[in-house]
Formats: sequence, structure tokens, C-alpha cells
Amino acid sequence: MKITDIQFGMLRVPLKTPFKTALRTVNQVEDIVVMVHTDTGQVGYGEAPATAVITGDTHGSIVDAIRHYISPRLIGQDIANLNRLTHLVQGSMEKNSSAKAAVEIALYDLWGQLYGAPLYKLLGGGDPVITTDITISVDYIDKMVADSVAAVERGFESLKIKVGKDIGVDIERVKAIYAAVEGRALLRLDANQGWTAKQAVYALQTLEEAGIKLELVEQPVKARDLEGMRYVTERVHTPVMADESVFGPMEVIELIRMRAADIINIKLMKTGGISNAIKIADIAQLHGIDCMIGCMLETSISVAAAVHVAVARADAISKIDLDGPSLAQFNPVDGGVIFNESEISVTDAPGLGIREIRGLERIAD
Repeated sequence: MKITDIQFGMLRVPLKTPFKTALRTVNQVEDIVVMVHTDTGQVGYGEAPATAVITGDTHGSIVDAIRHYISPRLIGQDIANLNRLTHLVQGSMEKNSSAKAAVEIALYDLWGQLYGAPLYKLLGGGDPVITTDITISVDYIDKMVADSVAAVERGFESLKIKVGKDIGVDIERVKAIYAAVEGRALLRLDANQGWTAKQAVYALQTLEEAGIKLELVEQPVKARDLEGMRYVTERVHTPVMADESVFGPMEVIELIRMRAADIINIKLMKTGGISNAIKIADIAQLHGIDCMIGCMLETSISVAAAVHVAVARADAISKIDLDGPSLAQFNPVDGGVIFNESEISVTDAPGLGIREIRGLERIAD
């Protein structure tokens, strides 16, 4: 099975409610879909969102990076040589992690198709059913409480609460949500780099003293402020999770060396795809560090790939934050991974198991 062509499409899916964080507000998923064609007629699918404020990738840069730098290296290559293919992708250019991730996902999809097995089995196997949390966007307190209660009533047992806009209001947001769902759901805070180190310590100590038990706090300080991360980690009981501070394996090693966080959030769009995500999970497990696997605003194409990784590396990845498909008004993908509110299950279809993508707008060469 050899690669003959790489094509692109745009996929747009409206969200149920606007997605609001300390960094941005988004009303619909708008992702680049990558289709890797082969001489056997089989197609591998990948996907990448534009997250300029996080990874630096835009729709245009994703397409151009693949078209001009990654694709020329891959045309004519054999899918069976997966390690060589991922090396070619990762060495094609600096940064551009989302573009690399989209291509890698498609390559791994084809690798599974080549051997007629679901991807998670080729990566090591595991229980093909996992449970995700759901994101509660930052908003007025009453709206966030109502959204949290509604999510619990839909069966979600873990809520990721977006904070990081105003420290005083953030504390009141968390107190109100905790009072509304206590005993029914775990709370995970995501500050999206919105606090200083001292603000984070103040907020978390205030909440802890009020008897509020949090499962974790995600990226409380700026991505490059590893000293600030360590400052927070050393002064609060709540586990601290690094997200934007960690893109690849080398950053994970440095974060572990500094003891700057308790948990690592793996996202395929940060790691540049599946190969580095697996390396991060393995490194973390060796050092006894827990992992979460998350996603950007993605559909069930690339989120499906993250699900396969989560299943195959369940010993390292104990926390799941793959709610992208649950936030969308509909699932445009037929086949593969099944997203049913908090429960995610994987079929035995080869690769990612994608049969059809509805509403895909082709991008001309």
C-alpha cells in the first residue's frame, strides 16, 4: 500500500453553545480534514483545527505546511514503513504540530487498514470503552451552574470548568458549581494560562480552605512559566496539570525534572500526532506521572485517534477529556468510534473505521 496523493477539505460543525475560555470564544468547529490516498484505493483520514493562540497553526498554514513540506516527502512511500513515515513527518519542518498531527493520524488510520485491525489493537490493545468529562465554558455564574447541572443530568461524572478571567469571580464560580453538583460529579479547573502563580495559589488555597475538593487544576499560569507552575505545585494540595507548557517529549522530561506539575495533558495537536503522544505516555509512566488525554475543538476524526491512544495506553492515561464531539450539534462522521455523551466506545473496524464524512467541503489544489 503506497501513498499516491494527499487532498484537503474543510469541515464545519456548529457547537451546541459557544465555547468560551480565558483565551477565546468559538461558535463552530472549523477544521482542516486531510485525506491520504493510496494505490489500493484506501483512504486515511486526519484532521486539524486552527488554534493560533495555542499552537500557532491557522487553516492556511496547516494546508501549506502539508502541501509544500510534508506531502512531497510522503508520496510514493509504503504505509507498512510506519516508523519511517512518522520520522519523515516530524522532520519535515519545525513547529507546525497540528499539520503534522493531521497527517500522522491519516497514516496510522491507513496502517490499521493495511493490517485489518482497529488501531488500538496494533498499539497494544486494551478495553475499548472509556469515559470522558465535558467542558463548562466560562460565563455568568448562573449560566455555568445551569450548564453543570445539565451535564450531570446527561450522565457526565467529571466536569472541566473553564476559569481564568477574573480571580474573584472565578472563586465564586467554582463555589457555586461545587454546591450544585457536590457528590454527583468531580470538578476539574482549567485556567487556560489566565492566572499568575500567586493568584493561582490564592484561588486554590481559598477553595481548599472552603472544603472544596478539586480533582485537578489545569495550566494555571502562562505556558512558558515553568517556575510559576512549580511555585503553584509546591503550595497547593490540588494536583496541578500542565497543558500548554508541554508539547513534546523533551518538554515532558524537563517538567518532570523540575517537578513543576503532577499531571501531563497530552493532545495530538500539540505533540504533532500519535507517535510523540505514545512517547509522552511511556515517559510519564516510567516516572510515575499521571496523564490526561485531551483535544482542541475537533470532530470525531482526530478525536477518534486520541481515543485509540487512550485505550492502548490506559495504564498511563487515566483521565479523559475528549468531549469535542459532545460539544457539537451533530457528528458528521459515520463509523469507527462511537460517542454517546460521556461514554466512548471503539468498534473493531480497521484503522479508525471511518466510512463517510458528511458536509466535507473540498479544498482545491
